[in-house]
This record gives sequence, C-alpha cells and structure tokens, in this order.
Amino acid sequence: MSLLIGIGVITTVSVFYFGRKGWHAFHKAVGITPGVLIYKNANAPLSLASISWQQLNLNKKHLKPLTDMQLRQLQRIDEKVASYYAYQIELKSQEKTPAITEAQFVLHKMLHIRLPEMLDSHYRLMTISPTTNNLNSQLRVEAGKLLQEVLDNIEQRLDNLLEQMEQQQLQDLRVMKSYIDSHNH
Repeated sequence: MSLLIGIGVITTVSVFYFGRKGWHAFHKAVGITPGVLIYKNANAPLSLASISWQQLNLNKKHLKPLTDMQLRQLQRIDEKVASYYAYQIELKSQEKTPAITEAQFVLHKMLHIRLPEMLDSHYRLMTISPTTNNLNSQLRVEAGKLLQEVLDNIEQRLDNLLEQMEQQQLQDLRVMKSYIDSHNH
C-alpha cells in the first residue's frame, strides 16, 4: 500500500514539475516571461505619481483638483503635441522649414503659457477655502466648466493642425504621383 502511495506522490510531483517546465518553455518560446507581465486597467483612475509628460511642462500640484477625465484629456493632448513636434522635427531633418502659421503660434502659446496659467488659477480657486457655502461651490463649478472648455479648445486646435499635416502629406503624395505619371508617357 505504501508503495502505491509513494508511486502516486512521485507521479503527481513529476507531472506538476514537468507541466510547469513545459508551461515556462511555452511562454519563453512566444517571448513572454511568466509572472512579469502586469495588467493595467485602462479604466482605473490615473495616479498623479504615474503620469509623465512628453511635451507639456505642467506642475503636478496644479493637477490635483482635476477630474480623471480631465487628466486623461491632458494626456491625449500631450500625445498629440508629441506627434506634432515629431512631425516638425522630421521636416527639419529633411531640410524643409515650414512657415509657422498663426494657428501654430497661438496653439504653442496656449499650450506652454496659457494652459499652465489656467491650471494654476484653477488650483488656487479650488484650494482657497473649503466648499462650505453655495457661492463657493458655484464658483468651483464655473471654474471646472471654464477649464474644460479650454481643454476642449486646445484639443480641437491640435486635431485641426494634425489633420492639416495629414492633408499636406496626402497632397505631397498626389503631386509626386502626378509628376511620375506625367513622365511615364
């Protein structure tokens, strides 16, 4: 009887050991290290400590009173700004210096001067005193709406500039194709 129990234990341990080795070998074959991958819930509220900015220079203290939705919008804006600046750097590396339009100038000023100023004013208003009276809460609601309108405006301007960049690239492709087609005949 003890012989059967011993064989059962050895078989169970062997199956577990080789199964685990096989599982790890399978993961290694497909390029995954078991136990290292950490799932991040995309819908979890953002933590100010984990936010990093590619282009925007924002004071993290001023971001404390913002909603999760506003923080996510600021991250989207930052990603769009990074795409826009990467495009500008690429043009410069090709020795193409595009003229700066008024829309680009205004957007630059909004992103690097006005947005930090508004976030500072919003932060100060939100931290002046506790929300004890009705007037104070009305001011906070209005401040939140104003800030949201500014964020929406900046994001819309960025979307327009990125769309113009795409249209310009498409137009350049059309011109090149037309040139090539005209010289094929």
